[in-house]
Amino acid sequence: MSRTSYDRYLTVFSPEGRLYQVEYAFKAISGSGHTAISVRGKDTCVVITQKKIADKLIDASTVTHLFSITPTIGCVMTGLIADAHAQIARARAEAAEWRYKYGYEITPDALARRLANINQVYTQRAAMRPLGISMILIGNDPELGPQVFKLDPAGYFVGFHATAAGQKQQEAMNHLEKKWKRLAGGSGDVDAQVVGVKLGKAEVIDVAVEAISTVHATDFKAGEVEIGIISTAEDEDVKTRGMWRVMDTDEVERWLLAYGEKD
Repeated sequence: MSRTSYDRYLTVFSPEGRLYQVEYAFKAISGSGHTAISVRGKDTCVVITQKKIADKLIDASTVTHLFSITPTIGCVMTGLIADAHAQIARARAEAAEWRYKYGYEITPDALARRLANINQVYTQRAAMRPLGISMILIGNDPELGPQVFKLDPAGYFVGFHATAAGQKQQEAMNHLEKKWKRLAGGSGDVDAQVVGVKLGKAEVIDVAVEAISTVHATDFKAGEVEIGIISTAEDEDVKTRGMWRVMDTDEVERWLLAYGEKD
């Protein structure tokens, strides 16, 4: 087999130990043209992503990258949106099966682990292909509070205090790391856990809005971004406290204005 042929096979390693088809799945994410950012605080976790409408005749209300999985778990999907719909359907099925079997809602870490295991299987069977999407999953754990997990096409998942995915992932991660260092008082040795538990609802949203605005060097309008949130803060409506919800345009506008006025 010639060396250039290894990228045609999902299940065959190259001599350098690489699976090219899996690497190409990551390229599909970074080439999607979207950036998603998530931040977690003491009582709130939030996801923010761009909202791009490809054609003026498209109904904007039908275009979204934010999805609800259970009442207390939601996610943002970056990459191929058709692949995203397939994974969302599987995630909802897994969550429903867990509730039927055990009698309570699945926790964010258990759902992330299950979906990561499924993604990993897609990298080792020739009849399947890896999904070209990155999922940032947020949820409220009854014992651990707000949680953020990121899953990739290779089947790897890990928890974060703040993370990003998509076209400007590296720039956003660099910005968030610098922001965390500033929040820690500029100390070189940053304990992310200590910084995270100090952030309230307003600070978490502000950090997320600042990150996406900075990496794109753009003052976004309300219709150009979408924000999903899960919060148990006192100022959160009692009906939605601890529940996944997507902010409406007016609420997004308020947070964007608050960030603009701060500058």
